[in-house]
Amino acid sequence: MKRYDRLKEIQRLDPERDFLEIYRITATYEFPWDITRALELALYRTYAVPSIGRLLAETAELTERSQKRYDDTALLLDTVVEHGFDSDPGRTALRRINRMHAAYDISNDDMRYVLCTFVVTPKRWLDAYGWRRLCDHELRACAAYYRTLGARMGIKDLPQTYADFEHTLDTYEDAHFGWDEGARAVSDATLDLMASWYPRPLAPLVRGASLALLDDSLLRAFRYERPAPVARGLTRGALRLRARAVRLLPPRGTPHYARQNPEIKGYPRGYEVAALGTFPTPGTGGCPVRDLAAPEARTGP
Repeated sequence: MKRYDRLKEIQRLDPERDFLEIYRITATYEFPWDITRALELALYRTYAVPSIGRLLAETAELTERSQKRYDDTALLLDTVVEHGFDSDPGRTALRRINRMHAAYDISNDDMRYVLCTFVVTPKRWLDAYGWRRLCDHELRACAAYYRTLGARMGIKDLPQTYADFEHTLDTYEDAHFGWDEGARAVSDATLDLMASWYPRPLAPLVRGASLALLDDSLLRAFRYERPAPVARGLTRGALRLRARAVRLLPPRGTPHYARQNPEIKGYPRGYEVAALGTFPTPGTGGCPVRDLAAPEARTGP
């Protein structure tokens, strides 16, 4: 198999009908490392909306149990990618996601914005640091995948195209990004978590590199000092050099899922999908999607 053969395979598929297959190829064969980093950044962006960052601080999940929250979020989302929306594991993961969200008073606008970050941030990351850019088929499939996920989560007024997702995200951030003390605490805890994945002496370097990847709107919202141009240049230049090296490598022969990431620390013996996440007291509204009941599904190594 040659480097661009999977891109040719993607372009032979129908992005509206085969969106899950296209998204799975893109996320697990073409760009597994990049998609992981981009989705981390996508979730991080949401903290800068005070209503989201404040709620996350109040739950204390990201400040006191950062690693578990990271693991569970990645595993629940990736279960759907790996097994599909209508599989037993996929339906169980969706049920868990919905029941967690239903316990809190989260606006539809905030939920829709978070969904938009999952679509827009990976595209922008790959534009800057990927070994190639996403093709039109991949963008259409990504939009269709997250429209489906949003519908299963009961989110209303979903964007339809990538351009719609991008416009919704940019408009929402322009209107809502701002300072919140709790959100800053969640941001600091997340940066500390990412630094903890590396040897302790490297922690300041990792934190500095993470800040160097943030755009000015995020830095302003969290009131971080703007990194020096040299730090930004070195960090972003290193990622671009990585992209050039990856372009020269042979294509991946097997898919790589989130459960295989070294950053997932909490489940060395495997996990029950139905046991992932938190179990807060349900809100009065109940689960926004009521037909997701499914038997417990076991996965993981």
